[in-house]
Amino acid sequence: MNTLKAFEEIIGYRFTNKDLLKTALTHSSYANENRHAHAVYNERLEFLGDSVLSLVVSNYIFENYPNLPEGDLTKTRAAIVCERSLWACAVNIELGNYLILGRGEEQTGGRTRVSILADAYEALIAAIYLDGGFQVVREWLLGQLYDTIVDSVKGKTFTDYKTALQERVQTAGSISIRYDVVDEFGPDHCKTFLVHVFVNDELMGMGEGSSKKNAEQAAAQNALSKLGVGGA
Repeated sequence: MNTLKAFEEIIGYRFTNKDLLKTALTHSSYANENRHAHAVYNERLEFLGDSVLSLVVSNYIFENYPNLPEGDLTKTRAAIVCERSLWACAVNIELGNYLILGRGEEQTGGRTRVSILADAYEALIAAIYLDGGFQVVREWLLGQLYDTIVDSVKGKTFTDYKTALQERVQTAGSISIRYDVVDEFGPDHCKTFLVHVFVNDELMGMGEGSSKKNAEQAAAQNALSKLGVGGA
């Protein structure tokens, strides 16, 4: 199974034009280091994807929350389309594993860098839009962002400890962060998950939660506390 096909299965969308997907995954560092290959990188797609994302989110909250005033609409949209939110979406679909990077960027942790993943996610949005049309990318995006939209409209303040941990450790260079579910207990309708987080294969934190995602957040918060960040 080639990598493009594997990634299509993860994201739940098959491209008619595979070149669009390849471009979305190609970082400028690869193109700069391989000029002979005339590789097309994803910055133009990122530009378009940013606009498509904003339109989809704006239209959805405008139509579904008619009582929100303009100021609250603006704040809600900003919370949904922020870099951290996009990074979390990129991590959920394992986007970093499929990026096409230059050697230098690879060696300095580019596959996990927040800005690179968020930008590539916007490029992927544009690629799906160009390949399948607005309605297709709208349905795909809303499936990805639904929980974030609901929480943002409710005014829930959610600290993304996984992102905070990533940003804290990535300055050290090539960093590998791994979350492992080491135990789960309780009845099926009320399970509790225990997760360990490893940084470069060193156990840095552990946490429990009612879902794997919640347990991962708790583990990341625990790791941040050990790093002296105070869990924020």
